[in-house]
Amino acid sequence: MGFADQRFNVNLSILFTELPLLERPAAAAAAGFTAVELWWPWIDSPTPEQSELDALRAAVEDAGVRLTGLNFYAGRLPGPDRGALSLPGEESDRFRANVDVAAAFAKSLGCTALNALYGNRVEGVDPAEQDRLALENLVLAARAADRIGAILLIEALNRPESPLYPLVSAPAAIEVVDKVNEATGLDNAKFLMDLYHLSMNGEDLPRVIDAYAARTGHVQIADNPGRGAPGTGSLPLEELLGRLAGAGYEGWVGLEYKPGENPSAESFSWLPAGARAAR
Repeated sequence: MGFADQRFNVNLSILFTELPLLERPAAAAAAGFTAVELWWPWIDSPTPEQSELDALRAAVEDAGVRLTGLNFYAGRLPGPDRGALSLPGEESDRFRANVDVAAAFAKSLGCTALNALYGNRVEGVDPAEQDRLALENLVLAARAADRIGAILLIEALNRPESPLYPLVSAPAAIEVVDKVNEATGLDNAKFLMDLYHLSMNGEDLPRVIDAYAARTGHVQIADNPGRGAPGTGSLPLEELLGRLAGAGYEGWVGLEYKPGENPSAESFSWLPAGARAAR
């Protein structure tokens, strides 16, 4: 199996960022894609004006693409933040305020995967306290996702780029998945397997795939080193995605890579045009 056998979507928070947000869905469609995903687009507001939500919804609908993944509010991303749900005080409150807003927006576009970034460790705060708060907020998020028929994604990042983020291995993220599912009884928390982040952590990617493919709700890719398009680094991404498919993974593969100096539309030469539309 190769790239042409996968179901790809484009992350519009890292690709096509040379364009205004509302122009990106149409740009992805013009490049041949029929599915997109997003980090929470309003980094300063967990509860944007309804007019802003409506404008983005219309842009997605008018472009004829499907929103297949959405992050809950995660603070300044891109930027120094890596989530809000484990941060006591204002940021946790902002995450909670965002939960129903994000779920409602996802529902309006038929999106069935919501990603909740855990958040950085805070100096002077007991990690156990952060973990208790995180579980409490993840339970709220899982229940909100369940109400709209969606899954909740838990993502491992990489230690070199996110040194304060506690989930920097596949087993660490899976442990949180298990705790959330045990607390809710819903079994809708799943692992977000980002092959770039895991490779940056030095994990054995074939072993991770074999161990956790059945518990994976979404996959994201970028090459390493450089976090560029497939073929710009040394990761055998085509082989790894084939292994995932062989292990039973049939979900989306998010393109979450940096396009380089050229326009994003020029970064897809590795993927034949005929393989970009979701099947």
